[in-house]
Amino acid sequence: MELGLYTFADVSPEPGPGAIGPHERLRNLIEEIELADQVGLDVFGLGEHHRPDYAASAPVVALAAAAERTKKIRLTSAVTVLSSDDPVRVFQQFATLDLLSNGRAEIMAGRGSFIESFPLFGYNL
Repeated sequence: MELGLYTFADVSPEPGPGAIGPHERLRNLIEEIELADQVGLDVFGLGEHHRPDYAASAPVVALAAAAERTKKIRLTSAVTVLSSDDPVRVFQQFATLDLLSNGRAEIMAGRGSFIESFPLFGYNL
């Protein structure tokens, strides 16, 4: 059996007690992945969202930062939205992550389910 965690790196859209912004959320995220590696979890997944209430609009970048601070944990997207991205660039980004992480990169690909993000990429739905 394998055990892991995943997140979309959600942030608090409304200021107030306990609210954190995207900068702090991403810093915390890297620390969470580092801790997951230290306690022996098998995998950490980071989902892709293009909305202000999520800090992970470029998961492979955050996973690359985590790769430099971890040793064993596998690093994966959860998911990479292929319907609004260039598959060649996705391959190149994850191939680079795989090199940086010494073979620990994985990818989960999906179609996307929030249509409000497609216009950001030039799709008129």
